[in-house]
Amino acid sequence: MKSIYLIRHAKATGQEPESELTAEGLQQAEQLAKVLGQHDITYIASSPWKRALQTAMPLSLSLSQQIHTDERLQERVLSTLHLENWMDSLRRTYTDEDWTEEGGESSRTATARGMNVLDELWERSESSAAVVTHGNLLSLIIRQYDSSFGFEAWKSLTNPDVYVLEQTAADELAPSIRRIWTN
Repeated sequence: MKSIYLIRHAKATGQEPESELTAEGLQQAEQLAKVLGQHDITYIASSPWKRALQTAMPLSLSLSQQIHTDERLQERVLSTLHLENWMDSLRRTYTDEDWTEEGGESSRTATARGMNVLDELWERSESSAAVVTHGNLLSLIIRQYDSSFGFEAWKSLTNPDVYVLEQTAADELAPSIRRIWTN
């Protein structure tokens, strides 16, 4: 069996790349490391954004594993403009995968970069990996394994949140996915 743990970062102070975890988020990251430290995770990939790295750090220390940052795991930018109606815009990206706001990235493009990371992880020799990323990109990745996962499911994600993809030789083309953590 091969497993990939898909992790949404813990509670943060904001949405910017340099936003840090809150005090509660730092505690959540420690708790996450205790729980996931019981699994045989031998590779950790993370968004380079600060809140993701801070979420990955306790797990890295617990498992004595290096964090491999990957730009492709950063959050999808909805727009470079301030959007008053950003929730409406985000909702639309789940029904029209090619639609974008000014300066934004489409769901299709963001999904492709996230899935490229997972495709590479499936090919690695390690039996289990952790991927620390952000809510919207996480939801787009999950959607590739569960087509019913859309805007409402995105709204139900917590900080942190963890799903695991499990692949056996028999289901190599269709790994199973299940939620193993909510906050």
